[in-house]
Amino acid sequence: MAQHFDVNVTGLTLSKEQYEVACQRASDLQLIGKVNFKLEDYREHDSTYDRIVSIGMFEHVGKDNFSTYFDKVDSSLNEQGVALIHTIARTGQPRKTNPWIEKYIFPGGYLPSLSEMSASVEETRLEMTDIEILSGHYERTLAAWRKSFLEHRDKFAAIKDEKFCRVWEFYLTSSEATFRHTRLTVFQMQLAKQRGIVPLKRDYMYQKTK
Repeated sequence: MAQHFDVNVTGLTLSKEQYEVACQRASDLQLIGKVNFKLEDYREHDSTYDRIVSIGMFEHVGKDNFSTYFDKVDSSLNEQGVALIHTIARTGQPRKTNPWIEKYIFPGGYLPSLSEMSASVEETRLEMTDIEILSGHYERTLAAWRKSFLEHRDKFAAIKDEKFCRVWEFYLTSSEATFRHTRLTVFQMQLAKQRGIVPLKRDYMYQKTK
């Protein structure tokens, strides 16, 4: 965003490796001063913004923290602001995390249903202004990841070990099948505090911006 638009961007992460890579990329692109990354828990962050974008995070905040999460989005968004929450989710009723995924891949992770997300949003001043369901998208992402992983499997085995490779290959394969054949999808929930902040139609998102 900072490359193409006159905006200042703050990014939060708990991953030291991600933080270091992001800072290096910002430096390489000469964006220091426009992009600021912080190694910080979102619950401890204290600033307000025009826009908030959360991608691939909500799945990991934990079911018990849904209200805390949306309260923080509420307090961090200014009165004319807009938030976009992007998450893997369930299209059916709430269910427990698969025990194998819980143990080996995402300890503490939880895929929400729309009803669970909506209930927590309703406790805040935020209003849902749009919900997009990206059905069929993530299974293609997983297929691409699996293909790339298998092409470089020997390198991963040398860095990690054979057990790691078998676990990761099973995760990517089973997850692709799960998204293709069961009630998992990706939601994008748009939130705002005031009506009329975003246009009535989605086509504004696809217009070329000078």
